[in-house]
Amino acid sequence: MSKKQRCLMMESLPHDVVERILERLAVDPLLRFKAVSKQWKSTIESPFFQRRQFTQRQQSGNPDVLMVSLCRWDVINPDIEALATLVLGSSSSVKIPTPWEKEEENTVYLVSRDSCDGLVCLFHIRKSGFVVNPTTRWYHPLPPCQLQQLIIGLGDSFYDLGYRLSKLGFGKDKLTGTYKPVWLYNSLEIGLENATTCEVFDFSTNAWRYVSPAAPYRIVGCPSPVCVDGSLHWFTECEETKILSFDLHTETFQVVSKAPFANVDGFHIVMCNLDNRLCVSEMKRPNQVIWSFNSGNKTWHKMCSIDLDITSHWFGRHLCAVLPLALLDGKKKLLFYCRERSRTLMVHDHETKSYDVAFEADSVGYPVCYFPSLISIS
Repeated sequence: MSKKQRCLMMESLPHDVVERILERLAVDPLLRFKAVSKQWKSTIESPFFQRRQFTQRQQSGNPDVLMVSLCRWDVINPDIEALATLVLGSSSSVKIPTPWEKEEENTVYLVSRDSCDGLVCLFHIRKSGFVVNPTTRWYHPLPPCQLQQLIIGLGDSFYDLGYRLSKLGFGKDKLTGTYKPVWLYNSLEIGLENATTCEVFDFSTNAWRYVSPAAPYRIVGCPSPVCVDGSLHWFTECEETKILSFDLHTETFQVVSKAPFANVDGFHIVMCNLDNRLCVSEMKRPNQVIWSFNSGNKTWHKMCSIDLDITSHWFGRHLCAVLPLALLDGKKKLLFYCRERSRTLMVHDHETKSYDVAFEADSVGYPVCYFPSLISIS
């Protein structure tokens, strides 16, 4: 039966049945099926349908991996993609065309640690960033925030400050469904009065705004903030390491329950979101210990550990904590990579204690896991 015949057969069904069938399909065929009829187009473009389709995709298997290039692809290596996506289990990645490349072809972007509903957030120290749907190619530019404008104004003298810039966070208010890029940064070194300053981007006004009061503690700049269950999280610069939480709905800060690690160098611990749980990967040679936080009883427990002696065969001697990316195959396996030698994605099987290479290339750039979706921000 041809594709045309299948479509005609589906059109003879009640439309609510057609919707149920369509929401189980991947994004690429759905984009093509918008041309079948006005009714199909209206259905596929409906936010309600897109949410249901995304939920189906989340439940159906493992995420894809978006890889953001580490280098200036047109100058250093024209074969390296700005953005590429990898379907786990595949031996090759697929380049994602980016509509802004012609204007920003010499710009190297960083990516926020988390994806939200198939959306990812790219940012740059001195230029506009983007919230992007890598599957549909939809994107929304982010104008420079006050921090970026200050850095632009300082010019090259900014580097004389020895300032360690924090990373941009990206998350979603779980009550309203509002997406929020958030920049929390230490302020004293750049001439501001507060210990920290917090800026939130508002899509309804297309502008950044300050959140007051800002965080009560200075933050560790190196690790990226992580979004879990509607809150962003940072490590603090306190004598005893704390985790600072920012509720994206109330826009207030609080300290997460005492962690099982203290006085740890920022390069040796890294936060991540595994199965919608706040986790911390801590280097404790010869192992990398993955801690998981139970928000119900406010306790931490050891989820698993990575043998650094074994992984050094691929990564060399570890200087930074390896970064867990996702739990795979019904939570039995852990996908992770080495931040210093960004060439290999690895999988650790908790049950068999085995290690396998999931993907290898000259560079995998900055990887972030996401489930393909049709969702955009209106």
